[in-house]
Amino acid sequence: MKSKLDSIFRAALDRVDPYLMLKNGLSCTENKLHIKSGDYNETFDMEQFDRIIVIGTGKASAVMGNAMEEILGDKLTEGLISTKYGFGQLLDRIEVIEAGHPVPDHNSVIAAQRIASLAQEADEQTLVICLISGGGSALMTAPYKDEDINLSLEDKQEVTRALLACGADITEINCMRKHLSLIKGGRLAKLLYPATTISLILSDVVGDNLGTIASGPTTYDLTTFKDADAIIRKYDIRDKLPPAAVKLIEQGLRDCLPDTPEEDDRAFGKVHNYLIGTNYQALAAAAVKAEDSGFEAEILTDCLEGEAREAARTIFALARYNCRYGVKKPKLLILGGETTVVLSEDHGKGGRNQEMALSFLNELKRSGKGMNNVIFLAASTDGNDGPTDAAGAWASLSELAKAEKKGLNTGEYLKRHDAYHFFEKIDGLYKTGPTRTNVGDIQLLVIF
Repeated sequence: MKSKLDSIFRAALDRVDPYLMLKNGLSCTENKLHIKSGDYNETFDMEQFDRIIVIGTGKASAVMGNAMEEILGDKLTEGLISTKYGFGQLLDRIEVIEAGHPVPDHNSVIAAQRIASLAQEADEQTLVICLISGGGSALMTAPYKDEDINLSLEDKQEVTRALLACGADITEINCMRKHLSLIKGGRLAKLLYPATTISLILSDVVGDNLGTIASGPTTYDLTTFKDADAIIRKYDIRDKLPPAAVKLIEQGLRDCLPDTPEEDDRAFGKVHNYLIGTNYQALAAAAVKAEDSGFEAEILTDCLEGEAREAARTIFALARYNCRYGVKKPKLLILGGETTVVLSEDHGKGGRNQEMALSFLNELKRSGKGMNNVIFLAASTDGNDGPTDAAGAWASLSELAKAEKKGLNTGEYLKRHDAYHFFEKIDGLYKTGPTRTNVGDIQLLVIF
């Protein structure tokens, strides 16, 4: 059964393979670039441009860059993209920089500086292909600087760690990132103006808000300094943020600094944003594969959010319900989205999917009698759940029996957010390696 679930998960990954999506959705004939993907059907005349450059950021950007090199051929002038360590590829015309994620590092700053330079060099005769995918916020970091404020990389790292630890969701994290950056929240679009920009976007956020994906470098921003301040107040993290970051937000509140650009900014008249891949597409592919494999498949949501352990308890309740009333044939419930984890100061190692699997296992321990016919898999589509080398973890009575045999207490590991080491001891981690795509998380619950 686990082998079947693995094949279903990988079918979902195949559907959102960014290389295949671009190769199937874009073509270049007679000096015209055609974009036919989903609801999009547009053509750009490349003869009106002297230069065509590719820039990008995100975990899928290297694979996307590979596809664009093949599509554009010798029409491509040059390019530069930033991706996560281990996600890079050797390309011919596009330079690839590997950088830190989820906490940015020095390479993240170098990548942002060089991408900004390319953007500023672009003129009205330049066509820019911008490749954006999840993880792009950390991988392209340009700390805000002016005559009065000089944010450092260390400041941005401190802010990122504080937001990750307090349980802020990705929309809140990226709102803060946008207002501490020279390049996010539509500011890259302003740097690119008056060039024509085509942004090809792979979504890893619930709701597929373009302003949240990689902090929306080429789309207008609906958030403000007031929203950033509200996030600081909500999680009571002002004393955990560096003084320069707090000062920047306060000056923005007093209208001493320009906010991120709004929809009516002239720069967005030259930008064409295309959403090419989503979590739902992956879930739909999983459902098709499951039906072909003999399951009754049902997609419950692509908007799963909230605390990971609480989401797992809800999913466990669904498992109990189906076990109680029975299923006519193996039933697969499919969910997707992105949950969060509020970390304690002495936390262990893991990610939101591993925490979800551990919470599910803890519920099995408490009230899972007779649920031998239930298996739960929670995993990230990028192959890295949190700062680990595992995509996620398995949860069933089989894992629970292994844990009890080794004397491992699910509740204790859950309390200190140490799911990785728990599952490592019972061979319960789910490892795919870097997938070079990223559309959020997928949870598979089978009752058979």
